[in-house]
Amino acid sequence: MPVNKSSHPLRAHLEEIIALTDTEFDYIASFFTHTKKRKHQYLLQEDEIASREYWVIKGCVKSCFYDLNGKEHILSFAMENWWITDYESFIKQTPSKLYIDCVEDVELYYITREDREQLTRTSHKMERFWAKKSKFGRIALQNRILSLLKDSTEERYYQLLQQYPSLFQRVSKKLIAAYLGVSRETLSRLQQKHK
Repeated sequence: MPVNKSSHPLRAHLEEIIALTDTEFDYIASFFTHTKKRKHQYLLQEDEIASREYWVIKGCVKSCFYDLNGKEHILSFAMENWWITDYESFIKQTPSKLYIDCVEDVELYYITREDREQLTRTSHKMERFWAKKSKFGRIALQNRILSLLKDSTEERYYQLLQQYPSLFQRVSKKLIAAYLGVSRETLSRLQQKHK
C-alpha cells in the first residue's frame, strides 16, 4: 500500500528542520524501521550495548537507572516527537548504564547505529538535522542539570507542570517523584499546593 509521503509522521518531523524532496525522503525512510511495544517492555537494559536510536511516534518511554539501594532515578521521559537511547552506549558501543522502558504502549521508528552513520555520511541534510537535534538535546540537559543544582523542589515541580502538563495525566505519581528526585509524599504536598 503506497504511503502518503506528505502526511508521513517522520517526514513531518524531519521537515521541521530540513526540506526534503520525495526522493530524499524515500531514501531516508529506507533506513528506519517501524515497531510497536507494549507498556513495561524494555527498549534497552543495563549492560546491553545500545544499537538503536528511537523516535517516538506515539506513547511515552523513560530512561532511568537504579542506585545501589534499588531506588529508581529517572533521567528523562520521551513522548511524541522525541528521540531516545543511551547516547554514551550508542556512540561508544559500551555497556549501557540505563534502562529504557515503555511507560505506555508505544509506536516508534528506530535506526541502527550503522545505518545512522551511513545515512549521515550520504545525506548532508540528515547530518544537519542530527547536528541541530544534538544541540537542542545538550541545551535541555544543561537546563535540567542547572535546575537540579539551583532550583527548589517546588520550582522544579512547577517548571515540569508548565512545560509538560500532559505528563501528569500520562505517568504515575511514583514516576514523577523519581524524575524530580523527591518522595511521593513530597510530590503529594506539592500537588495539593498547586491545585
